[in-house]
Amino acid sequence: MTILVEHVDFGSQFDDKNVHSEDINELVLDGGFPQPKNASQNTFFAPEINAFGHSFKNYDEESERQKGVEEFYRLQHINQTYDFVKKMREEYKKLDKAEMSIWECCELLNEVVDESDPDLDEPQIQHLLQSAEAIRKDYPNEDWLHLTALIHDLGKILLLPKFGELPQWAVVGDTFPLGCAFDESNVHHKYFKENPDIKSPAYNTKNGIYNEGCGLDNVMMSWGHDDYMTMVAKENGSTLPNAGLFIIRYHSFYPLHKEGAYTHLMNEEDFENLKWLHIFNKYDLYSKSKVLVDVEEVRPYYLSLIEKYFPAKLRW
Repeated sequence: MTILVEHVDFGSQFDDKNVHSEDINELVLDGGFPQPKNASQNTFFAPEINAFGHSFKNYDEESERQKGVEEFYRLQHINQTYDFVKKMREEYKKLDKAEMSIWECCELLNEVVDESDPDLDEPQIQHLLQSAEAIRKDYPNEDWLHLTALIHDLGKILLLPKFGELPQWAVVGDTFPLGCAFDESNVHHKYFKENPDIKSPAYNTKNGIYNEGCGLDNVMMSWGHDDYMTMVAKENGSTLPNAGLFIIRYHSFYPLHKEGAYTHLMNEEDFENLKWLHIFNKYDLYSKSKVLVDVEEVRPYYLSLIEKYFPAKLRW
């Protein structure tokens, strides 16, 4: 079975950005999901079920994996505090853990499996390539978006010994702001009651320590691979457009781009970039498949994009 995810049309405001919004090639997922014969060219058909036979991002299905995912979020919600994130950002902004290329980092992800993901348990490099190739089919002219998809999860190397071997709750999972009230749209919200920040009056109002419309760049997000990879890209002088950096930092911010929470903290630029994140998200989520991408076949193309937007070696 399939579900229709309609193509997002933002009108003439993207005309100057060369968005490929017409004559879009059908994305054919190769995970064994049948595609309707009358598929519209302007529609992305996504599978209704994930690799485990459940709906995507379903945190309530009874299974051993789901129990592990819930335990992950219990630990995350208890331990992700404002002070913890501040400490992590100060430590990792040094970028003193390694020096390597983007592709070398991609290969490191062969060692990583995300325990917070209820949809798939393949090595992360396959998820990166599946997302990137899916977007490439529908948006062939937006090469920066292909590369953004390839690198959006590279920060998960924080799970590896060389990069601190942080616990899963400090690397993966949905992200959320610190320094203000925890919105009820956060998955497994009930576990925030054990977070030390809940006792701080300064952090327990809608705006908390922020001003309305302050912009998400000024908000302390929960620490993880999103924030870390954005930091790596910026500090190493990447020429990715701001929309690409926005996608990397907020692609796990599901309370925002799925539930519409925390929009009171956004500024005008955030709202513009959010349109790109909505485009990206359906490929990030629904392109997960048990059918693997031929890494060597696509490698030359992505190496050319890396050379275009990044230095040969980066500090991590």
